[in-house]
Amino acid sequence: MNVHDVQAPPPKARGVLRAFSARRIVIALLLSVVVAVALNPVYVTPFPVLLGRTLAIALLLLLAFTLAGAWRVPLLPRWLAQVLAVVLVAPVAAFLVYLPAIGGFFQGEMWHEGYVLGYTFITAAALVIGPLLALVALYRERDAQARADAIGFELERSRLEKQALDARLKVLHAQVEPHFLFNTLANVQELVESGSPRAALVLRNLIAYLRAAMPQLHEGGTTLAAEAALVRSYLELMQVRMPDRLAFTIDIDVEVAVVPFPAMALLTLIENAIRHGIDPCEAGGRIEVRAWRDAGDGRIRIVVADSGVGMDENARPGTGLRNVADRLRGFFGAAAELQLHEAKPHGLRAEIAFEAPAGESTA
Repeated sequence: MNVHDVQAPPPKARGVLRAFSARRIVIALLLSVVVAVALNPVYVTPFPVLLGRTLAIALLLLLAFTLAGAWRVPLLPRWLAQVLAVVLVAPVAAFLVYLPAIGGFFQGEMWHEGYVLGYTFITAAALVIGPLLALVALYRERDAQARADAIGFELERSRLEKQALDARLKVLHAQVEPHFLFNTLANVQELVESGSPRAALVLRNLIAYLRAAMPQLHEGGTTLAAEAALVRSYLELMQVRMPDRLAFTIDIDVEVAVVPFPAMALLTLIENAIRHGIDPCEAGGRIEVRAWRDAGDGRIRIVVADSGVGMDENARPGTGLRNVADRLRGFFGAAAELQLHEAKPHGLRAEIAFEAPAGESTA
């Protein structure tokens, strides 16, 4: 026989098989034992016979409960149909288990007082315990379904939030890319238009820098060490343009060098310090870049400080700084911070603080 010729059970039958689980059968067996032990003192019937009857009734009630849940009754809620099925089947099931003892439907033994009392007791037990257990099972089933729905909702929400965050990061990254490139090219244009003999050297350095930087423009993240190398290349390029007005130092602790970091984010802070701090200052200034792990709270801190003209009290953070703050929160979580402070005696200090991503080793 071909395996494909074997037909699978229809969907409703599969649902019945799943609902008629081993766990429910075991519970039915245990309850049958409890009921048989409770009724045994009032019965003259041997205990094994009584246990067989309670077990048969329990299995029939379980079957009725399961079938009523799989085949929905029109105009009735599923839970009500299942409880009614148990109530209606209980006396029928009790009657059926007594048939072998009375010898048939129309035998005189059927109306014997002992059989009537036995039938009444066992039916009453089934009518009390059966619906009660059906309601408990329905409550547990509803509670489990609610938990499953809640977990599914959380998973779907997390998936949608991740998609939205990925889309937002792509937009922010697309904004950072032209912001940096156009400002750098504007600096080269100033040298060319002024006829500076250093224009050719700056242009060659710029081309070399862009060849190294372009691959990172399309990556979501890199490391602090790679970002520091890119920053160093940029500052060396700017130093060619203003050799007497720009000095810098870069100090990245080895411990945090391999920590992931949003691509071009640190470079945006450096470009902002050049454009708004060093360039407007007649004497130029110095840029200091530091990164380390704070021994107090364990967070990683990055500082970009310049000794330029400082921060205008009425000025607001530009697009570049807002994008950096958003990218940091998207990359490291809502606790990531970007703060600006006045530097003494003049200048600006930008400080980043964040928790290292889980599972990242910075040793």
